[in-house]
Amino acid sequence: VGGFEKVFELNRNFRNEGLSTRHNPEFTMLEFYWAYARYEDLMDLTEDLFRRITEEVLGTDIVVYQGVEYNFSQPFARLTVEAAVRETCKLDDAVKLDDLEQVTAAADRLGVVFDKSWPKGKILMEIFEQRVEETLTQPTFITQYPTEVSPLARRNEKNPDVTDRFELIIGGRELANGFSELNDPEDQAERFKAQVAQKDAGDKEAMHFDDDYVTALEYGMPPTAGEGIGIDRLVMLFTDSPSIKDVLLFPHMRPQHDDH
Repeated sequence: VGGFEKVFELNRNFRNEGLSTRHNPEFTMLEFYWAYARYEDLMDLTEDLFRRITEEVLGTDIVVYQGVEYNFSQPFARLTVEAAVRETCKLDDAVKLDDLEQVTAAADRLGVVFDKSWPKGKILMEIFEQRVEETLTQPTFITQYPTEVSPLARRNEKNPDVTDRFELIIGGRELANGFSELNDPEDQAERFKAQVAQKDAGDKEAMHFDDDYVTALEYGMPPTAGEGIGIDRLVMLFTDSPSIKDVLLFPHMRPQHDDH
């Protein structure tokens, strides 16, 4: 709308979430948006950016973190959420992960902790987070996140149950999150309504209905892709630091049993 097709901000973020070796309520993020681009463009850009930063900072394309070598010279792997879950959890192709009853049964068999009131997409993501994410060591783009957990991302044209979204996982943790932005105000309003329903059902991570944002979309927004990169976690990787408090100037930590 303002005429700037590429914008970025290096900012401080505050989230009312728990503390752990990976999380801190205050953290630094590089956030950027690219008009007339798709999430695939961002994955290409991110891969090139991480490889270039690694070579500039460390003088090599091999990063050693906590005794494990990460090779940034090779093309980053790309897997959908569903493919990653099937491959890691050894699920048969007959198991339909887009079916509520079957994904619930799969989560139970895998010993995943979840709420039976959750929609199928959120249950699938809980399987991914509890059983898959930490196994992804080498740089990997995980794509096509369920619509239920991606309220601001554009639906995939071939499968409306998933979105054009990715996360970059390195060493079993997320370092970047990006997607093709949802610029349809009607779809966005419906997504917010679904989020409110989830929040009323007890989902603390669900979003509220943002009237101002829907109104802004009604004025018009070009096709856009946006991304956020966690700078603190990137510094952890480059400095071989086991905890996020090791790379914060003024860390404020309290004990937490859950390290995720």
